[in-house]
Amino acid sequence: MAREAANRAKRRTTQPTTDAELAAYLQSRYSLHLPNVQCCANHTTPFRAFADSYFARYPVSLWLASRGFGGKSYLLALLGNTEAETLTADVTILGGSGEQSQRVLKYLQQWTGDANNTKRHTDYQSGGEVTSLMASSRSVRGPHPQRLRIDEADEMTIELFNAAMGQPMGTSGIAKQTTISSTHHYPDGVVTELKKRAAENGWPIYEWCYHETLEPHGWLAKAEIESKQAEVPVSMWLAEYDLQEPSPEGRAILTEKVTAMFDKSLGKFEGRAGEYIEIEKPQPNAHYSTGADWAKEKDWTIIDTFRTDVRPIRRVAWERRGRESWPSMIRRFNERVVRFSGVAHHDATGIGGVVDDYQTVGATGVTLVGQVRADVFADYIVAIENGSIVSPFIRYAEAEHRYCTNSDLTGGGHPPDSFVAGAMAMRGVQFSYSRFPQDYYDEEISQ
Repeated sequence: MAREAANRAKRRTTQPTTDAELAAYLQSRYSLHLPNVQCCANHTTPFRAFADSYFARYPVSLWLASRGFGGKSYLLALLGNTEAETLTADVTILGGSGEQSQRVLKYLQQWTGDANNTKRHTDYQSGGEVTSLMASSRSVRGPHPQRLRIDEADEMTIELFNAAMGQPMGTSGIAKQTTISSTHHYPDGVVTELKKRAAENGWPIYEWCYHETLEPHGWLAKAEIESKQAEVPVSMWLAEYDLQEPSPEGRAILTEKVTAMFDKSLGKFEGRAGEYIEIEKPQPNAHYSTGADWAKEKDWTIIDTFRTDVRPIRRVAWERRGRESWPSMIRRFNERVVRFSGVAHHDATGIGGVVDDYQTVGATGVTLVGQVRADVFADYIVAIENGSIVSPFIRYAEAEHRYCTNSDLTGGGHPPDSFVAGAMAMRGVQFSYSRFPQDYYDEEISQ
């Protein structure tokens, strides 16, 4: 293996080491200039996404771009080709369908110089190789390349995606890296799940639409946009071209209300495991309510605190803990309630008196079954949709609220941990004020 690595290093084409060198290489080798002008707020550029994947700046990256206009398949094929040629990397490219795999293979043929090459495996003189995989579990379970590129992930099953993620293995001099590209077609498909995982694991999400690929800084003609917009339904245009959320049928909370609650102007946090987020220190004479949802077998403990004597109510502290011992998790809860003195509630479903054996702050356990469960969840949703709660943007919590479905909240479903913790914190408001009449929310209280 060491000899093969040495041989590859000798055959390697001049390897770019900076973004500028990478851009110059693409220009000199392929006469390509990847768009690098950001046009929309919160978007990135195709070149930024390409460069960060090439240099493996993050172990996993998610690309979301306009259908047809974003150039995802082309860029992914170019990325794999460039990595095989300059890094001597082994690359596998998996399409969400057989048709998508064929499309990527067609792009590769442009750069390998053999338009008649229909093989799914291409060896490069550098020593690198690119393999285009079929969308089947048998196809994805064999290879262990350094680089995995998945195209149109929303068209595959989550089982196939999970199997493919076991492929990448780094080697000396070539870091492993996975890039997943797709348009977000389905409200409850693979991309929805990947956004949740991105929030949980800190994977970056790169988004760009046709504005970033439009002439003169990109390749796309304005006439193409106008023509396509006249051909597709408005709902499809908004979701697949303007990158708005797919139709949220079945979502438990109105998407725009989730966006409004998690206000980025109040601060932005990832919500990683073990990250304690405190937006506001305890204030004299203020009132607080803390809620908790406990990690049981595979979930997370979330501890959430609201300040309740201001309007709108605001989230002032939040934390996600891992699968720790009961004394450790409950100690964090006790410390929070002591720090933000006030009422406290926790989800006691299925854990009996375990928490009561350790908690020392007089918190109330709530067993979420039947009508109690329905009322607790409904009250929290009503508060969110009435604009009665504000929060900084916490990526993990925002994703769990955004993609929470009605089926998650029914008796047989599994509600997201951060949703339950928020509902428990809101239960404290219920406890203090009985219900949530609209005039109570509209009342102006000094902050």
